[in-house]
Amino acid sequence: MANSTIEWTELTWNPTTGCSKISAGCKFCYAEVMTRRLKGMGQEKYKDGFKVVKPHLESLNIPYSWKSSKVVFVNSMSDLFHKNIPLDFIKQVFHVMNDNPQHVFQVLTKRAERLFELHKELKWTHNIWMGVSVENEKVIDRIDFLRKTKAKVKFLSLEPLIGPLPNLNLKKMDWVIVGGESGHKPRPMNPDWVLDIQEQCVKADAAFFFKQWGGRNKKASGRLLNGRTYDEMPEIMEI
Repeated sequence: MANSTIEWTELTWNPTTGCSKISAGCKFCYAEVMTRRLKGMGQEKYKDGFKVVKPHLESLNIPYSWKSSKVVFVNSMSDLFHKNIPLDFIKQVFHVMNDNPQHVFQVLTKRAERLFELHKELKWTHNIWMGVSVENEKVIDRIDFLRKTKAKVKFLSLEPLIGPLPNLNLKKMDWVIVGGESGHKPRPMNPDWVLDIQEQCVKADAAFFFKQWGGRNKKASGRLLNGRTYDEMPEIMEI
């Protein structure tokens, strides 16, 4: 567990580590870079590097130790629905989340098809927010897979946004996060793409969160859109 600088969450919890790239949004993967750093620092959990996808049983007890309610990003360093994560372990992660209704758990995947295949095997309490990453129109079908699941709160992470997403079907989507790519060679994000998505969220009554413009110096680029900050979140439902 670690305090997070990610604008839309408070903590990160990583019951699995490692991943593999499956689409254009993975090109400059933050988790891959961070894994190399953590491995170099001698952290045991990351000793096998990024390409080895593995569960960590010892991490399952961590949420029970938090003394106050938290908003938690699950697997910032991995993908819970990676093919190498057994269903039994995914169920164990969900049991921990079900067992801690005082916390909000934000789960994000690019593997929406496996999410849909497994969703009936999992218990979807209201404190589990399930999201998919969509970086351009080539992977827009991920939204349809998410929409068909039993998740009570559904969200989209349109980050890094590397292409326009007109005419999004936001039916049953509670929350939309948008962000540009950062790093040494970030792909640019057109402001018109962001404005269009924000307008679509208004029409669909979906909460809109603008995370960042990105770029080589994302702090300098800031988070202002239309001269204001968009920090909208879904309502935290009572269990």
